[in-house]
Amino acid sequence: MAMTRTRTHPSAACFATLLLGSMLVAGCVLPPTASPGLMDVAERPAERALLAGMRAYDDAQYTQAEQLLTQAIQGTLASPRDRAAAHKHLAFIYCTSARVNACEAEFRAARTADPAFALSKSEAGHPQWGPVYQRSLP
Repeated sequence: MAMTRTRTHPSAACFATLLLGSMLVAGCVLPPTASPGLMDVAERPAERALLAGMRAYDDAQYTQAEQLLTQAIQGTLASPRDRAAAHKHLAFIYCTSARVNACEAEFRAARTADPAFALSKSEAGHPQWGPVYQRSLP
């Protein structure tokens, strides 16, 4: 039995070699992108301010929490969810200190930061900020 050889067009073979070579080089040159870890994020000033602000809020240090959360928002929080959380906690502070217009504005800002933002069922049922949250819905 005789074997038949198929000839490949030289330009097609060159193209395939070039393509394979460029893929290999690209794989060697470009390092894989790693997602940031907790320590990376915690080193950012805005994220540090958010964490400290939420801690102050949990400790009922509302004046300090307001300052830190405002600082976090003015910084560059990388995550839309983090921006929404900062606005939500400010809204809670504003509602409990009878600054209803500011509270409503913060709920709107939270939704602007993260369109998926929503209060939990228990948060939405809170007597002070629940009704304000409902009014802020589109």
